Amino acid sequence: QVQLVESGGGLVQAGGSLRLSCAASGRAFRSNTMGWFRQAPGNEREFVAAIRWSVGTPFYAYYADSVKGRFTISRDNVKNTVYLQMNSLKPEDTAVYYCAVGAFGGDYSAVRTYDYWGQGTQVTVSS
Repeated sequence: QVQLVESGGGLVQAGGSLRLSCAASGRAFRSNTMGWFRQAPGNEREFVAAIRWSVGTPFYAYYADSVKGRFTISRDNVKNTVYLQMNSLKPEDTAVYYCAVGAFGGDYSAVRTYDYWGQGTQVTVSS
């Protein structure tokens, strides 16, 4: 089993920044995909960013078009933590943000790729 705990959400004005963290505990992985998704009221959960890692290889990062150039995903394997740095935030970024972990392969943007999910953290961007 894997436990994921997100933190760092909050209320920010448009144009501001937030950094989300997701701490993983439990089963150890030699390779995996860690991703961030978000869900606004009345909407389906949507892909935001993902980072893939395997022992001995560099990280691979992927982004949704809507956040490319504004958000940066990174990970610290020593701390088993993945981060989402969010800059130039817009009101349309308002949502509950979820961290997830899944297998190295598969569609990194699909919910079905991920086996474990955190409880979510609220991000609200005011105009």
